[in-house]
Amino acid sequence: MLSYEQILQNGRTPSELAQQLTAEDIAQLFGLLREKDNELRYSAFLLLQERSKAHADVYPYWDGLCEKLDDENSYQRSLGVMLLAENVRWDAANRFDKIAESYLARTSDEKFITSRQTIQSIAVWVELKPNLHPLIVDTLTHIDIASLKDTQQKLILLDILGILVRIQKQTANEAAADYIARALTGGVLDKKSVKIIKDMLG
Repeated sequence: MLSYEQILQNGRTPSELAQQLTAEDIAQLFGLLREKDNELRYSAFLLLQERSKAHADVYPYWDGLCEKLDDENSYQRSLGVMLLAENVRWDAANRFDKIAESYLARTSDEKFITSRQTIQSIAVWVELKPNLHPLIVDTLTHIDIASLKDTQQKLILLDILGILVRIQKQTANEAAADYIARALTGGVLDKKSVKIIKDMLG
């Protein structure tokens, strides 16, 4: 069992400690995702996230992560989204395809931060799932940006465009291309942002 001091890392990076985790440690950390102490819970998440990047031993908790997608607590929804994203790489059984719609529904989450985290997390696995590109494009291009606060619209739009550009580079998608073209001239983005997207497009 890890001590709380170890979990809080005491100056070590999450990636360093994550490489040394045992199966018992991972079970402990998964349980701590429900911890009320914000610092402890977040540290547990970071360790599981880092572990998932190089090892498949968080993947057995897939069902538990899926349950978080519909949790009443938005923080838990975010944790579920981000850890599922990291574990798609280990999903040889293609279980993700069955929950993709539920996952992508969080792109329009009632909490702005969860919505952004979900959109951004798509970047982790989008290249691994070209079969889901049409669903991703359809979902992202139907997000109601106009309903958001003025200060939020550009942020979400840039997140969306970042994913659509990655899809467009891998598998040309007419709907993605049209959305990108409209976004670049739609007035939500400033000149600097437009340049960033154009540079991404190459």
